[in-house]
Amino acid sequence: MEKIKIYLASPFFSKEQIERVERVEKALDANPDVEYFSPRKNQLEHLPFGTKEWAQAIYENDVKYVEWADVIVAVLDYDGETELHGVRHGHVDSGTAFEVGYAIAANKPVVLVHEKGGIVNLMLSQSCQAYLDNAEAITNYDFKTMPEIPFDGEVL
Repeated sequence: MEKIKIYLASPFFSKEQIERVERVEKALDANPDVEYFSPRKNQLEHLPFGTKEWAQAIYENDVKYVEWADVIVAVLDYDGETELHGVRHGHVDSGTAFEVGYAIAANKPVVLVHEKGGIVNLMLSQSCQAYLDNAEAITNYDFKTMPEIPFDGEVL
């Protein structure tokens, strides 16, 4: 049977974020039903980092692979903050949010991986097919039947 194609959306700007996305990549490697594209592993290193040419090429390549994918796996990893009713909450990486939004607009299911726990933006919690609280859960998630695993925590 044909493998399910996964796009792995995740920030990878800090050591902690890289370690987290590597755990998800390892879990995807262990899931026999999938093949995946990880932008972290595809930075088009033949182009000078940070140039307009590099930025355009990365954008086009990532969009191409979101379109290629059957499912988006998105790592929620909060570094920034938003204040709501006097309480500070983390927010999702903007690139990851773009990729999730693009996927939803294209009617592709999204699986969220949120190891850090805590409040989740309602636009993500309400649009995901499955919410997983650890990377290892990806190893056994059935991407063929896509069981619904709703988020049941606090939203903002």
